[in-house]
This record gives sequence, C-alpha cells and structure tokens, in this order.
Amino acid sequence: MADGSARQTGIALTDRQRISWLRLIRSDNVGPHTFRDLITHCGSAENALAMLPELSARGGATRSIRIATASEAERELEAAHKHGARFIGIGEPYYPPALRQLDGAPPLLAVKGNLHAATQPSVGLVGSRNASIAGAKFAATVARECGRAGYTVTSGLARGIDTAAHRASLDTGTIAVLAGGLDQPYPPENIALLDEITDGVGLAVSEMPFGWEPRARDFPRRNRLIAGISLGVVVVEAAERSGSLITARLAAEAGRLVFAVPGSPLDPRCHGTNGLLKQGAIVTTGSRDVIDALAPLSEIDVPAPPVVEEPDKNASAMLPPNDDDRMKITSALGPTPVEIDDIIRHTGLAPSSVYLALLELDLAGRLHRHANGLVSIAMED
Repeated sequence: MADGSARQTGIALTDRQRISWLRLIRSDNVGPHTFRDLITHCGSAENALAMLPELSARGGATRSIRIATASEAERELEAAHKHGARFIGIGEPYYPPALRQLDGAPPLLAVKGNLHAATQPSVGLVGSRNASIAGAKFAATVARECGRAGYTVTSGLARGIDTAAHRASLDTGTIAVLAGGLDQPYPPENIALLDEITDGVGLAVSEMPFGWEPRARDFPRRNRLIAGISLGVVVVEAAERSGSLITARLAAEAGRLVFAVPGSPLDPRCHGTNGLLKQGAIVTTGSRDVIDALAPLSEIDVPAPPVVEEPDKNASAMLPPNDDDRMKITSALGPTPVEIDDIIRHTGLAPSSVYLALLELDLAGRLHRHANGLVSIAMED
C-alpha cells in the first residue's frame, strides 16, 4: 500500500540549461524523442541548438529550420512565473517518477500547485464526459478511497467522470493534466475547479506552451501524460472510440495496469469499458480492486535517470553517415512503421550511423515516429 511519503530525486537544471532546454523543445520538428537523441548526440541542449541547421540540412530539409530564440524562452519563463507556475526537467526533483519511464516522456513540464503531489504514486481515473449519476458517484468513491490509501488521482479536467474524480480527491491530492497551456484550461466551466486543485494539495500539469489553446489533436497527447504519470488507469463509462479508450490503450502500451468498470450492455456509455474487459482489463467493482492491484507497484522506488546533459562530450567524435549510407537508410524506410533494429540489420550499418541519419530525417520533417519506437518515412505529397 502506498505510504503517502514524497520521494524527490534528481539533479536541478541551471537557469542557462533550462532556457536552452525550453528553446530546443519549442523548435520546429523537435519532439520528446528527438530532444533525447539530440542531447545524446550533441552532449547538451546548447550544443544541439547550434547544430540544428546542419543536422536538418543533412536530412534533406527544403527550408531553414525554425529555432526558438532565447528571448522567446525567457518570455515563456516569465509567463510561467506570473502565472505562479514553473518548468521542471525530466531529471529534476518533482518530475513525476513514473512518467520518467515513459517512452517519449516530455523533457520539460509546466506545473502549478503542490509539487509534492507529483512525487506520490498515482492512479489515473477517466471516463465519459456525459457521465451517468451512478458512474460519477462510483468514480468519486474510487478516487476518494484511493486518495485515503496514499495515491494521487490523475485525470484530464474534462466534464463528467474526470470532474467527479478531481473533486473527490481535492483533500488528498489530484493532478489535472491539461491539453493546452496552463493558462488555457478546458472546459471553461472547470476553471474554478482547477483553481481549487492548484490552491490546495493538487497540481496542474502541461507540456504545451503558455497561451496554447487546446485543439482536438492535443487531447491524445494529454491522455498519454495521464497514462504515464499513473501506475494504473481506471476507466468508468467509456463509449466506443472515446478518448478514455485512447488513454487505456496508451496505458497498456506503457506497461500500466488497466482497470475497467463493467456496465449495462444497453448503455452506450459502457460499450467501451465492456470491450476493455473482453480484452483483459481488470474487472473493477470497487476501490479495493484498484488498491490491492497497485500496492506492489507503489512500493517500488523509481530511480531518477542520470543527468541528461554531458556538456564536456565531444559531439564531433561521431562521424555522420555518408551520402550512400543515408540513401540505404532512406530506401529501407517506407510508410509502414518498422523497428530501428530491423533497419540496422537490413542495411548492415553501424547503429550510431542509423540513429544519426534518422535524427537528421526527423529534423528535416521527413520521419514519422510511432508507438514502441517504430519509425516510418514521411511520404511526399
């Protein structure tokens, strides 16, 4: 059982590093995977920023890559400060420990509220926006009792089940993951709830820039964070093809436990959860089902990763692939996602050459990254 003690591990970034990290992640074609690969190859975010034009050009970019400026990063840091928020790096204290282990975890998170909430073991709780009275009541009961057992409750601030879960865990700790910037909460009617969360023992989290208004395609990104922060995700009332099922799938892909509450086959809001049960989700008829299943996981300390930056690393020590090698790698790729190890075996090239060539293609906007580390070529129009 979770004991409720906060665990803070990691090494803090310097102010200069934080600005460089923010510039890098806000630059064109740099996502979490690319950020990590750039740090590995270049040794630091500062070095990576200097090398972006050359790397993207080698990948076949047809125009100059846009690099976020220091003044842009400083303005966003100032906006965070005015909003009572801050940015936390993946290797720093108060970065959610379970999220660190997620493939493609955000290198920086904007957070506001009680930072200790991020260090507690967490359970995700999601479901229908058009929740039934019974569904909302059940979600609140699970959230309240999981909170008393020492877990924070993570959800997406949406109407219905999310709202019930957040409200029921206000006193024990809840994490609201936003699809837009921390200053652009959605839906508007939950702004007061978000204030209650951040003014109390809870936390608001986002990987998006301040001022970013959430769009439809931003919500799956939010769902990925809910799954990553949580040791397990409970789904209460989810229709077929709902966002909650996306969260459940992402949780399963990340190795998290997936719980589903059975419901009437006559209620469309339960078709998704009943489908999850057919696929092997844990049958959940009470909070004890969740607490007992998560207890062994919550007792495992998740170590902080090593410091990501190695400023003294000689980035020029790794020679770039030649044009023939790049052609082999590009020709081996197609629209179907493949494993990078298969590319290495197929081409017979050194892993370092393959990874660097893929990084170049990524920065040039010519590579798609998929779940489980798969990649494919971006087909030209």
